[in-house]
Amino acid sequence: MTAERGLRRRLWRAFLLQAVYISVAAVVSVFAVGLLLEDVLIKQALRGEAEYYWRQQSQDPAAPLPDTRNLTVYREGVADGVPRWLRDLDTGFHRRDEPEESLTYVAEKDGQTLYLVFDTGNVQDLVAFFGLIPLALVLVVIYLSLYRAYQISRRAVSPVVVLAQQVQRLDPSAPDAGLFSDAHLPADSDEEIRVLSSAMRGLTERLTEFVERERNFTRDASHELRSPLTVIKIGADMLIKGSELTPSGRESVQRIRQAATDMEELTAAFLLLARESDQALGQDWITVNSVVDGEVERTRLLARDTSVAIEAHADCQLQVLAPEKVLASVIGNLLRNGLSYTDAGTVSVTITAGRITIEDTGPGMAPEEVAKVFQPFYRAQRRRGGHGVGLTIVKRLCDRFGWPVHIDSTLGAGTRVTVRFPEVRSEPLPSRESRTGWTDRSRK
Repeated sequence: MTAERGLRRRLWRAFLLQAVYISVAAVVSVFAVGLLLEDVLIKQALRGEAEYYWRQQSQDPAAPLPDTRNLTVYREGVADGVPRWLRDLDTGFHRRDEPEESLTYVAEKDGQTLYLVFDTGNVQDLVAFFGLIPLALVLVVIYLSLYRAYQISRRAVSPVVVLAQQVQRLDPSAPDAGLFSDAHLPADSDEEIRVLSSAMRGLTERLTEFVERERNFTRDASHELRSPLTVIKIGADMLIKGSELTPSGRESVQRIRQAATDMEELTAAFLLLARESDQALGQDWITVNSVVDGEVERTRLLARDTSVAIEAHADCQLQVLAPEKVLASVIGNLLRNGLSYTDAGTVSVTITAGRITIEDTGPGMAPEEVAKVFQPFYRAQRRRGGHGVGLTIVKRLCDRFGWPVHIDSTLGAGTRVTVRFPEVRSEPLPSRESRTGWTDRSRK
């Protein structure tokens, strides 16, 4: 629902409900007045007429019975006497609907009975005539007033509606501060609306500066990072072509060149992620086992001078739809994080259906430390090396692609990190895993 439909519809509904409530209250009041007039005022008047007649009769026994358009009085032995339908009535008030609506008051005094019959039909007609017509006039005035108030309120919220529409049209990738200029506002906009428009214009200008700054950073960072990496790759190629290298030296240079290539691709992936766009990131069905194999080999190079063993286990051949370098960054950071926590023992990665698990035999972490590990630059007390950003990168990437990540850690028992992949393909492992260091857990 648009802002115009939302605010204006709510205003219209509010005023319409007010009109309905007022109408109901007015009609109920008219009927209440009719009941009050009949049950209170008429009865009180009949009592007064009876008392007045008894006083007159005591002073003048020949005083005539009251007889008006709406009131008829009967008494035994006077005039035509008492009609048959009145004779059996007890003292008090009695209502009669046929042949005409009437209210009868039977009064007794000194053994004599007086019957006062009041025609209520005429009173009800008068109430309807003198009550409903003024009520209709009042309601018309009220309705006109409500409609006028609705028009004023609608004009009051119109600038807010305009601002909401402009915000809806705002493109975060190319913000236009001109959308919130005073020229787009109604001429009779209040000062508060103009202040709000000015604030939105200032915010959009700052957003434009931030977008431009981000674009400049990604462009400059891409150039400044790729240039030295290209130099490293060229230098590595020249060294590889030389004949003076020993076999171990040539292997080391090849690893340097491969690391530079990976760093170049990973830099490109991170720069694309910084732009909040997945369209330029190529996604395909990636074999998780192959990515884990490559990251395990790189982590083993880091663990060469330690007593930590890097192991890999698999229950299946797992595939996930994702950019390869993003998946490699998640796995690599988790492996290096486990290595940085572990002085001796093992860091293992296990592939099962729909998930990977990285587990180490380090000292573990307390619950309050686990709650902070995804914070930027946070480093647990027992961790050696690193800058405290690896797990932050892992969390960002996993959240970006919808991969839930969970950490379990116990002091003295190590840490386990599990990453789940909602959309996967799983196949049985080949007959034998030929890669060194892999363990086929499905055959145990």
